[in-house]
Order: sequence, then C-alpha cells, then structure tokens
Amino acid sequence: MQIVVDVADMKLSKSKSDVIITYSLGSCLGLVAYDQVNCIGGILHSMLPVAKDKSEADTNPYKFVDTGVTYFFNKLFEAGAEKRNLVVKAAGCSNIINQGTVDMFNIGERNYLILRKILWKNDIFIASEEVGGNIPRTVQLEIMTGKVSIKNAGTERYL
Repeated sequence: MQIVVDVADMKLSKSKSDVIITYSLGSCLGLVAYDQVNCIGGILHSMLPVAKDKSEADTNPYKFVDTGVTYFFNKLFEAGAEKRNLVVKAAGCSNIINQGTVDMFNIGERNYLILRKILWKNDIFIASEEVGGNIPRTVQLEIMTGKVSIKNAGTERYL
C-alpha cells in the first residue's frame, strides 16, 4: 500500500508491502529512517527549522525540524525500531527560487543545519543525502527493502 506523507507530518510502517512517499520537497526537510533488521521505517516532512512558539510546536511538532526530528525518532523506537539498526537518509533543504527571487531566509539551509545538530547530539549519522540545490524532490521508501528513491524532473535515483 502507498502511504503519503503530507507537509508537516510523518508516517511509519512495519508492513513489508508498504511504500511511504512524500512529494515536492523544496526547502522542506525529508528525513528517512529505516531499521534494516526489524523492517520498520518512516519519513518525516518538516517545513521550518525552529519552533519559535511552543504552543504551535505542541500542536504540530512535525512542522518544525527542531521538534519533529525528536518526535519522529521517538515514534520509530516506540514502534520497535532500534537505534543501532537505523539507516538514516536526508533529502530536500533546497534554496527554491520563487517568482525570480531567492529565498533570503535560507530556510532549506537552516533546516539542514538544525537536522545535523540534532543528529550529532544523539549520535545518529546520515548514511546518504541529497540536499541543497534549487530543485524540488519526491522521496520514497520501500519498507520491504529499505530502498530510498528520489525523483525529480522525470529522473529517478537511489540514495
């Protein structure tokens, strides 16, 4: 079954027949984590680097990288994933040009920097990534194999 991850959300699965996908990552972060022993995986699609308002982060922690990453890993561990078995991959964090102007707030770059800081503090390392640039990306995780694919502009490649 195909499971779609919307913006500011995350999805997990233990079912080997599932494929989790998130569309059109621009400056947003797409974080994939997969426990290769227990076949549990998920995708987080976070929009902004930091929650400035605690009540907004409480309402939807996945909207922000600083709260979403922690919640995402906690949910993975609750589902039975083990940290030592995790393969983590990242995508997105682009500098999308909108109507001829560059994102002067550097949302994509800031999303990526916050991610790296959180992962470093928790001794979690990125196995592979495709971040930055100025292209949108669609990311897909196959639960059966743990394969992560990235699609954009009619091309597909594996992370």
